[in-house]
This record gives sequence, C-alpha cells and structure tokens, in this order.
Amino acid sequence: MHHLNAPLAEGCRLRGVLPAPGAVRIAIHAGDDETGMTFLHETPNDTVAPAYLPGILRTVLAGTRIHGSSDVSDAMGMTLIRLRPEEITWDPEPEQGQALTVLRALTDPGDDENPFLIGFLMHGNSLLRLYVRRPGRSGVIGADIRLTDTPTALIASLPALIEEDGRHQPAADDPHCDPLVDLTDRQGCTSRTAPSSVRIPDHGPSASGPRV
Repeated sequence: MHHLNAPLAEGCRLRGVLPAPGAVRIAIHAGDDETGMTFLHETPNDTVAPAYLPGILRTVLAGTRIHGSSDVSDAMGMTLIRLRPEEITWDPEPEQGQALTVLRALTDPGDDENPFLIGFLMHGNSLLRLYVRRPGRSGVIGADIRLTDTPTALIASLPALIEEDGRHQPAADDPHCDPLVDLTDRQGCTSRTAPSSVRIPDHGPSASGPRV
C-alpha cells in the first residue's frame, strides 16, 4: 500500500486494486490528474507471487509492450489490459522502495516506548545503515545491509546477528552508533524473471492476494 505515496514509474501512480473473476485488476493513473488516463492491468490469480507485481507493473509502465490487441478492452471507462506475468521480466524495486520495505519490517507499532529500530541512513551503493537498540541495554548499534535483494531471513535474524560480538567493530566515522556491524556479506542474489507461482519463491506476503 505504500505505493499510494510514491509513483510506480515516472508519472504513474496507483489508484486502486479491484477483484475480478479469477484475476486481480490494478488501476494505474498515467499523467496528471486533469489530462491523464487510468488503466486497469489484469493479472490472473495464482500466476505470480504478490511481491513480484510491482516489478511487473514497472516493466509494463516503462513502455514494454507485452500484449496484443485482443488483450485490450474497456471497463468502467478505463482501458483494461490483460497481462501474462510469466512472459514479463520484472523490474527491480528502486532503492527507496527497498529501504521502505526493510524499515516497515523492523518497525513494531505496538512497541513505541522501546523500539528496536530508532534510525537509518541510505549512504550510496545500495547500502542502508540501520540504527538499533537492544532491549534492556544502553547504546546504539549500527548495522549495514545491502538493499539489493535483501532476503527476508536476514531481516528476521537481525536481532540475533547484532548480538554476535565477533561482528562488532568501531564506528570510527559515525558518531551516532557504537559499535558497527557489517552484514553486507550475508546477502545473495535472486533471479529477475518471475515464473509461474509454482516455482516462485515468495519474497513477500502470502500469495493469497496482491499487496502493491
């Protein structure tokens, strides 16, 4: 839902997510409010994990035409385009979107008095520094992660990883934390092709519905 606050692609914003028989339709407004147009992009259910949908839409919105005239119709005064996700190479999430996903995953709305995550800094080359506190202990720890293809397992294990003294090093150039933990070596790469849902590792929520 954070895509309501930022464009999916240049000049293109999310306007809605609509249920359809055997499919989901994502409303995208292209252009300004007065002269722009709203398009519905239809994706069959259970063909792609929800986490891949924003990347698929970014590819389509960039101008890549992966549909024929028979895939285009009209609904509610909007142009309806039926997509074939298995034929589309998804465009990776921009750094800002990746950072937001990480920050949301580490934020517990019910723990305002003793938050784990208390700050962050994006400092180039897809690097994100997280400033965290351990429950019942003083001081702030900095943890560097690489945003590119950040695995869910790394985020889930972050509280345990920062406890490993062997990873601690002085934060010589950062007065906002001490110590500093480098976790950029714990991350791998994933394929950019989004195949059918049977073979896709879901990096996001359950495939029960879209979350864009």
